[in-house]
Amino acid sequence: MQIIDGKARLVSDLMCDGLGACIGYCSLGAITVEEREAEPYDEVKVISGMVSKGENTIFAHLKHLKDHKEFGFLKQGLRYLEENRSSLRFNPDPMLKRIIEEDPAERVSQTEAQQTLIQESVWGSGCPGLAAVDFSNLILSPDLPPEKPANLSSTLTHWPVQLHLLNPDSSHFRRTDLLIAADCTAYTTGTFHSDYLKGKTLAIACPKLDSGLDSYIGKIRRLIDEAEVNTITVLLMEVPCCGGLLEIIRRSMVQAKRKIPVKVIVIDIHGVQQSEEWMMF
Repeated sequence: MQIIDGKARLVSDLMCDGLGACIGYCSLGAITVEEREAEPYDEVKVISGMVSKGENTIFAHLKHLKDHKEFGFLKQGLRYLEENRSSLRFNPDPMLKRIIEEDPAERVSQTEAQQTLIQESVWGSGCPGLAAVDFSNLILSPDLPPEKPANLSSTLTHWPVQLHLLNPDSSHFRRTDLLIAADCTAYTTGTFHSDYLKGKTLAIACPKLDSGLDSYIGKIRRLIDEAEVNTITVLLMEVPCCGGLLEIIRRSMVQAKRKIPVKVIVIDIHGVQQSEEWMMF
């Protein structure tokens, strides 16, 4: 939701998963849960119902689609505006230019911009974190002999590991290198223990599904200030919801008195590492 032309407007419910966690953050009670049989997202239906709210609302909606790389839906929205140009109360031509010029690096001709924005995302439509991908055929070809099993010894040094359950005062965290891993990472990479966990203490969390995330900030701050961990390695998936875990780390570092280096590692859904970067918050 955004304040547009002095009124709260629903820009898009495309990313809404029905959890309802947003309700408690609205002090005026403007957000409610509507229980209904969910239909597939229909961009044409959404934008046609939004036209009456004005040009600024349409712009915010299309920019939202662009920012979330929903190029398939963006294409449908732009096509709707073009096909219904005569019935619109505004000229849609400047709108595309405004969307493009939000990023100076994208200041190209309108034709080139349109071609860029309407290309299909490599993930297809919908949230890339929810895209169904079957790559079981990549694990082992039937024509290849099975490999010898790797060393499957666990390198986990303590229990519990879920961030809600662990106690920052536990002695096993004292002056260690801490790995904070998104839940899915251990199931995605077959070398989680040897490549990422070995020699570190562990905390796992999911910023999308876990509740009470504010408590995570306090626990991580205590691990920094009181347990005096040496470093933090954050292991994330490339999906958007994992960004919430990095935000929790950032807020914890802001509150902490000690400043320690943080390494951020991102792996894709095939378990392949995409990036590794040391950061100071």
